[in-house]
Amino acid sequence: MKYNFDEKIDRTGTNCLKHDGMGMYFKADDLLPLWVADMDFRTPDFIMNAIRIRAEHEVLGYTFRPDSYFQSIINWMKRRHNWDIKKEWISFSPGVVAGLTLGIETFSKPGDGVVVMPPVYFPFFDCVKGTKRKMIENPLKLENGRYTFDLENLKSKIDENTKLLLLSNPQNPGGMAWTREELVALTDICLENKIMIISDEIHSDLIFKGNRHIPLASISEEVANNCMISMAPSKTFNVAGLSSSLVIIPDKTKFARYERTMGVGHLGMGNIFGTIAMEAAYTHGDEWLEQLLDYLWKNYKTLEDFINKHLPKVKVMKPEATYLVWLDFSAYGMKNDELMKFTIEEAKLALNDGGRFGTGGEGWLRVNVGCPKSVLEEALERLKKAFATL
Repeated sequence: MKYNFDEKIDRTGTNCLKHDGMGMYFKADDLLPLWVADMDFRTPDFIMNAIRIRAEHEVLGYTFRPDSYFQSIINWMKRRHNWDIKKEWISFSPGVVAGLTLGIETFSKPGDGVVVMPPVYFPFFDCVKGTKRKMIENPLKLENGRYTFDLENLKSKIDENTKLLLLSNPQNPGGMAWTREELVALTDICLENKIMIISDEIHSDLIFKGNRHIPLASISEEVANNCMISMAPSKTFNVAGLSSSLVIIPDKTKFARYERTMGVGHLGMGNIFGTIAMEAAYTHGDEWLEQLLDYLWKNYKTLEDFINKHLPKVKVMKPEATYLVWLDFSAYGMKNDELMKFTIEEAKLALNDGGRFGTGGEGWLRVNVGCPKSVLEEALERLKKAFATL
């Protein structure tokens, strides 16, 4: 089947955060939204059909996850990432960020140090602060237009009270698909210092050609026993509203500890349609995903070519993964609040404020290219027109 990603779908009036929620965040409703990290594409037919079939049975009572659900995840990880996992490693969370928070609660105590590597997905900060842990910043290094780990800085920051490190893999907002060599160097330090890694791998399926996602736990058995991985089909297949994510913990003792934390809050049940959607996605999603990745890459190239031609002062970080593009506007000399005010009032665009991503995000904006090409082109024209006045 050939999927149509050029289709423009009116999402207004569906309580959609990306469109209907702009007024709450931007104090304006007349903007073109390229901010929230969900896509404006139709959720795939194989997922919608599976949901419709289940909805025809008009009793939505308590359910459990069948063996076919677990097998779909196991098969997907093997097909897409050449990673062999076991059913007894797979748990649940009602969202990747929820999983990160539950992991922090499970594997550390208030006052313990948790490493974050900004600029990074800003809920990481909330997870650490909200659980009353000590946040240890280990900023990424920007080298040749790409982020890398600053391992020497990491060594200088950690101490015996540092218990966890939060990893964004692939990296949001920069789009790095961390290499095996990079991950090995990072995990060596964590193993040596008894620091467990909680890895957010929600963008792991959105990998562009020439790159590869390395699941953290696939590096070695020792690393697998020192990490927790949080994943979901939500970004890949546009089902974030179903609040269903999976957690993979290979170590038996750590798995049991996480399950106890889940049990206290009775959080493990999830919802019927989230389970149905995940199984359908991981069973039937390969061809749709290949077409999506091709379309997203073409959208990125459209953006890159346009900015290089019409906005040469803006630096584009080339993504290796994700449908999020990180743009450096610092050459214009505006502070973050000024930059955001300008893009809202003059360009009429809703983009993500780079300052929210922490140290290193000043002067940057994050753009979501998971939309029809015509929408992206309109956004780029708005940027060109607004910044031409400067």
